[in-house]
Amino acid sequence: MQKILILDLGGPYTQHVARRVRECHVYCEVFPAARMTVEAVRAFDPIGIILSGGTAGVSSPNAPRVDKALYALGIPVLGICYAGNLIALDHGGTVEPGEDSRCHSRTLTKLDTDHVLFREHPEDAITWMCNGERITSLPEGFTVTASTANCPVAAFACEEKGLYGVRFHPEVPYTKGGVEMVRQFLYRVCGAVGDWHMETYAAETIQSIRERVGDGNVVLALSGGVDSSVAAALLSNAVGSRLTCIFVDHGMLRKDEGDQVEAIFSRMDLNFIRVNAREQFLSRLAGVTDPEEKRHIIGEEFLKVFEAEAARMGAVDFLAQGTIYPDVTELCHNYADVLQSPHKTGIHPEHIRFKELLEPLRPLFKEEVRALGRTMGLPETLVNRQPFPGPGLAIRIIGEITPEKIRILQEADHIFRSHLESAHIHDHITQYFAVLTDTQTIDITGADRSPKYILALRGVTTDDFMTAKWARLPYELLDNISHTIIQNVPEISRVVYDITSKPPATIEWE
Repeated sequence: MQKILILDLGGPYTQHVARRVRECHVYCEVFPAARMTVEAVRAFDPIGIILSGGTAGVSSPNAPRVDKALYALGIPVLGICYAGNLIALDHGGTVEPGEDSRCHSRTLTKLDTDHVLFREHPEDAITWMCNGERITSLPEGFTVTASTANCPVAAFACEEKGLYGVRFHPEVPYTKGGVEMVRQFLYRVCGAVGDWHMETYAAETIQSIRERVGDGNVVLALSGGVDSSVAAALLSNAVGSRLTCIFVDHGMLRKDEGDQVEAIFSRMDLNFIRVNAREQFLSRLAGVTDPEEKRHIIGEEFLKVFEAEAARMGAVDFLAQGTIYPDVTELCHNYADVLQSPHKTGIHPEHIRFKELLEPLRPLFKEEVRALGRTMGLPETLVNRQPFPGPGLAIRIIGEITPEKIRILQEADHIFRSHLESAHIHDHITQYFAVLTDTQTIDITGADRSPKYILALRGVTTDDFMTAKWARLPYELLDNISHTIIQNVPEISRVVYDITSKPPATIEWE
């Protein structure tokens, strides 16, 4: 399988680059530039290298660098934004501070449409340009391939050395036609054939699991979310009834969700165990209002329940998890740091007796996991299931958790979601849910004017969850939703809609 190597130089969009490459059906992996030696690059054997953007200036004392020997490997290199400046500087060009201090902006850019990266593009393009620095002179043998009014070298190339640079970000949606620019580099420069497909991945992974597991047994913590569900389907195809899925139902799922998960997986060739631990979780959460403490308690109790159930199986040969690529490597602004995020289930392998760890989705981004799920024949309702926090409704109920509050929120959330689905606009909203606040207001329809809860509705659109815009729902639809909730959930007297984007707000309330 052909591979592209992406070296992270500290830019905020590095994972965007990887996702765009994968969308072009070419496999890639991301590594911190500081930790990737030339020998390691040779061992990885990529058909092309992409250097990410960065937040530093190339002249800064601690600015991230690459080994200059990288350029002499005979592998095509594309430098994005900061990395474009770095390539020019490393080969004798000059880079100076830009006249515009704004970090990024949409910029009218003149493209050389005869150049390989920009063929079939209009000459005038809108790009997401970094204005902090600019290349004032190119090294010998390099040519300008794009420019702007304030940036005479917006892109460049040295065909002889296989070096290409763009001062803008083709990987983000703000650059029109940016994905096609990436595709041109992959296919016309690097010679990609597009051999990265989920059908192939599924077949090869299933065969690999069979060979690795042999006649051993596998246990998987199944949350009902997309990742663990797709992992379960993949493992079921590989080892069948030697897979045991333990579904810990903490009682804070969305309405009927536990039953839906059980209905789907009880029909598969695997052992499905549903542990109804609602009372255990609620007992521990009684009186707790701090959201971080809620998360800690739920994670701790989940681990106890899962361990107890797994212990009944005796020794486990393989512990499987639905870990995906962004879980493994959370790229941060400091190019030298790679943060290991905790597993979504909170399971730490050292707590369970097992021989080996299986993570069949580890190389995949979320979009690829969904595509794999479709390949495995999972229903669209599950494959397209929205992200749902591990603590569930516990962090969508502000304040103390009680059975009554869970019931109220489940009903209200179900009404909200059902209306969006009936209006056929739910597919255009990345995430939507209801939040039960801890604020009450007077309901003037009753004789006793009793106080009742305020419910907040939240809907956002996003490509990456790093930023998000609040979803512009039609007023008439919001009116119908509010009316239906108040009529059918008597404990709620007021409905509000959250119109805050991320940043400054997070997507979840807690």
